[in-house]
Amino acid sequence: MSAEHTTVEPAHSDPARPGPAGAARLGRDRARLAAARTLLFVPGHRPDRFEKAAAAGADAVIIDLEDAVAPDGKDAARRHAADWLARGRDAVVRINAPGTPWWDADLDLVTAFGCPVMLPKAEDTDVIARIAEVCAVIPLVETAAGIERALDVCCAPGVVRAAFGSVDLATELGVRHDDALALAYARSRLVMAGAAAGVAPPLDGVTTALDDSDTLAEDIRHARRLGFGGKLCIHPRQLPAVAEAFAPSEEELAWARKVLAAGDAVSAVDGVMVDRPVQERARRLLGVKLGTGPGETA
Repeated sequence: MSAEHTTVEPAHSDPARPGPAGAARLGRDRARLAAARTLLFVPGHRPDRFEKAAAAGADAVIIDLEDAVAPDGKDAARRHAADWLARGRDAVVRINAPGTPWWDADLDLVTAFGCPVMLPKAEDTDVIARIAEVCAVIPLVETAAGIERALDVCCAPGVVRAAFGSVDLATELGVRHDDALALAYARSRLVMAGAAAGVAPPLDGVTTALDDSDTLAEDIRHARRLGFGGKLCIHPRQLPAVAEAFAPSEEELAWARKVLAAGDAVSAVDGVMVDRPVQERARRLLGVKLGTGPGETA
């Protein structure tokens, strides 16, 4: 247990059963995070950076109570997060992992506010389901056990999508965190698990090279090629490249429009076979639900 417990006002009387307003917020949070391409970390012990992070243009900001904060700063970081949320400001909160001295207080914080949660060391589906009753959950899969349980993690009720903790996993495996080949199996397994579970594609891990745009670009290309849908960022300057690269390109959108405009009965477009799975990919690129006509948005 933490030495100093943060006092917060609950968002509803029964944290396990959100009322209508809480349920509506939960639905909005899940939809927003499922569509996000850029999530920006900000250290929880640096409240002076919260406003700058919120204004940086990320799809979501993650207030980090875990890796970015030293043990003697955990309680202050939690207070800063509570102050931010109490002002009605949005943030995902990366809490500390189950079993740590700060777990109970962190859990009280997020369930009181019903804010989205990034759960580190995600392995236990019971823990995920408990939080997901009131909070949108992004499990951060960053252990060998988590990777091997990736399907169960992604299938846990209330999971929005997974995120890949490349640095922690690489440390456990004894490999470099920037070695794409060494982590290829883990990344592909996480993408496959998310697809099998029917949740949004996972978010790739951070690029630690802050001043190397070429490394960032290569990391993005690799992640997108494997099927990731976005990326965790640690500096605002990374956001534009990530947002642009994970958005459908003009070429992809033009192809999708051509496929859907050709109609459901067509068998080829530009000499390439088109069947129902190809049409579904085109609809996804354009944000069109299966069964609606070309150009009709969901």
